[in-house]
Amino acid sequence: MTQATVKPVNQKIRVWIARGVALACIPFIVFMQSAWSDTLLQPVFEVVGALVVVAAVLGRFWSILYIGGRKNNQVVQDGPYSMCRHPLYLSTTIGAIGLGLMLGSFVLAALLGGVAFVILSMTAAREEAFLRAEFAPDYDRYAQRVPRIWPKPSLFRTPDDVTFNALVLRRNLADALGFLALIPLAELMETLRENGILGSFILP
Repeated sequence: MTQATVKPVNQKIRVWIARGVALACIPFIVFMQSAWSDTLLQPVFEVVGALVVVAAVLGRFWSILYIGGRKNNQVVQDGPYSMCRHPLYLSTTIGAIGLGLMLGSFVLAALLGGVAFVILSMTAAREEAFLRAEFAPDYDRYAQRVPRIWPKPSLFRTPDDVTFNALVLRRNLADALGFLALIPLAELMETLRENGILGSFILP
């Protein structure tokens, strides 16, 4: 493929696909009851899941500080992008796993995380086709050195001073708040289940 035939990925399509998958998962989230709900493990699941979601939000913000306003314009290789090529997608996948854990289910955590990982890996592959065409051979060398999704902390590097795009950061605030909203949502689902309003099948 050449630069003339490769175009950047339409991020709106990715967003709508993700939203469609999220809607498809709603029946699991609403009607699922944790197999651990009557044990001491349930609060452990909730705390660990909430911490994982918070880590995902922080990861997304950290990534946006480096990539905001630069995506598709240059090859960002510092900060989180020095350890993996798609830290934003890694953080989103982690957040999906955190939601499943907050709901008290290994199965749901694996399902949500797996779906997010597959969709975002496919998106990453399409994005990289454009980046390879646009920034060859720099991106090829970067891809050979840095893993796509799974981070390699030993590769971390960052300059002393980092500039960021405040407008892009504000735009991504809504995404972060959406992730944080998962915490009270999970608590609401748990309260409704405890009162017998929700929960018709059990997942471990």
